[in-house]
Amino acid sequence: MFGRPKPPTQSPTDSDPAAHGKGRPTPSRKEAELQRKASLKGTSASKSGKGGKAADREQARAEREHARARAAAGDQRYMQPRDRGPARAMTRDFVDGRVAVAEFFIFFAIGVLLLGFVHNQKLSALSSIAFLAVIVILVFDVGVMLLSLSRKAKAEFPDAADRKGLMMYAALRSLQLRRLRLPAPRVKRNGQPRT
Repeated sequence: MFGRPKPPTQSPTDSDPAAHGKGRPTPSRKEAELQRKASLKGTSASKSGKGGKAADREQARAEREHARARAAAGDQRYMQPRDRGPARAMTRDFVDGRVAVAEFFIFFAIGVLLLGFVHNQKLSALSSIAFLAVIVILVFDVGVMLLSLSRKAKAEFPDAADRKGLMMYAALRSLQLRRLRLPAPRVKRNGQPRT
């Protein structure tokens, strides 16, 4: 009774700060930002060497090549949104299955440009007339193609939402050189599937 008083028993939650689940005071915003930046520097430092950057570039290049090859082969997952869907595939086959004057327009334009450097008035006048004639033929050819495509698209895709943008898509594709078209043509010029 008159002995020494016993020290009060402390609960583990009072003495052990780790028992609160944190064990340290909440850092200020400035400290938190410094810690975050330090951790980012630490993770990027391991990749920042010349070997790491070169490997990252090589991996990104390989992924791009793979995606490009798959898109050219017709894999819908790797195509751009403008090329996806059965209506766009039908349009590509329709355009690729015919010989279009628009495809060769670039060569006519380059020829007229080169003839413009020749200092011969008659030749310049002839090249201008030929250029205008090619443009008239091109507009007529594209118009006929778009009318035929419109009829076919309405028959195969009755819903107007599926046909949205098909005419512009077809006109732009017809202006591209056949070798440079992406996705690559699946049909020959006569409309038969490529083997």
